[in-house]
Amino acid sequence: MNPKEVQKFVMRYLEATECHVQEKSPTHVTVRLSPEADRDLTNRPYYWSFVERTGAPPETMTLTFVFDPEARAAASSKPATAAQQAAASVAPQPVSGGTDSILGRYFGFAPAAASPGRVAYDEVTYGSRRLEQLFGVVRAKGRYVQMYEDVKAPRGAPPAVCHTWLAVNYKVELCCDMKRDELHSLGISLMTGEIVEEFGETLAGLPLTPRLPPNTLVQRPVWSIPRAVSALEQYLERELRSYNHDWALDAKARLDDELARVDDYYGELLRGLEDPEQRAAAEAQYEARRREIDWQYAPRVTANVVSAGVFHLGSDTPILH
Repeated sequence: MNPKEVQKFVMRYLEATECHVQEKSPTHVTVRLSPEADRDLTNRPYYWSFVERTGAPPETMTLTFVFDPEARAAASSKPATAAQQAAASVAPQPVSGGTDSILGRYFGFAPAAASPGRVAYDEVTYGSRRLEQLFGVVRAKGRYVQMYEDVKAPRGAPPAVCHTWLAVNYKVELCCDMKRDELHSLGISLMTGEIVEEFGETLAGLPLTPRLPPNTLVQRPVWSIPRAVSALEQYLERELRSYNHDWALDAKARLDDELARVDDYYGELLRGLEDPEQRAAAEAQYEARRREIDWQYAPRVTANVVSAGVFHLGSDTPILH
């Protein structure tokens, strides 16, 4: 990922979590984190536990994310404007007794805490710890979603009607001593049971929102989620059965050849062992080696759910026709 792609990804996360952007440039962004983003990124479980117990209004942190450190360093060598100096100095400040902080209000005194070595910004580049943290947060929270198509029903017109679809992304692995991965994106209508392939590409072209748009109704689904999941699994299984599985026959032949080599080697070894303890140890090693070879060479196909979501799409959306 280049700096522009990293910035686009981070900005999408900040917008989705409703963070307040204070300053933005091609190389950095300064944001006041929302409560959701603060929980995700700042690792302050005791603080948030205190807020939950007391019901106090949360005080979220302000951070600066730098996407292109080299460009920022080059810019910093020039005289900085007042706005840039303010952005560079933004950092979480220690609580002091004279400020109107949560601890000060609830306990009357909160000693200032030094924060040695604390930098004013995070470098968010490909491979950085902060970007990896954001990837983990997005993976965890984006595994299951519910979204609505942002249909624009004119004011005064009858409400727009949405039909519900279940989307599931499966990771299929064809494994032996070699491996091939595939991603199958399937969608099924909870109204008709129709199954659509490459469903993710279809969704990518639609305006989606996590909130029900105004003047919009969601028609009650006919199919239940468990029934739809079962139908998708059966569909995927039929697809996989239709593959050319010559690779599995070749893998089975290699497995049999490796097992024959191991059988010959340990067969001769065991015939020459008379000591019971040595023979028992050799037999255990023999069985372990057979299990290792079977795990490495045996052909198998596995399918796991990577992500899933419920999508309420407008009844006039082309996917329904």
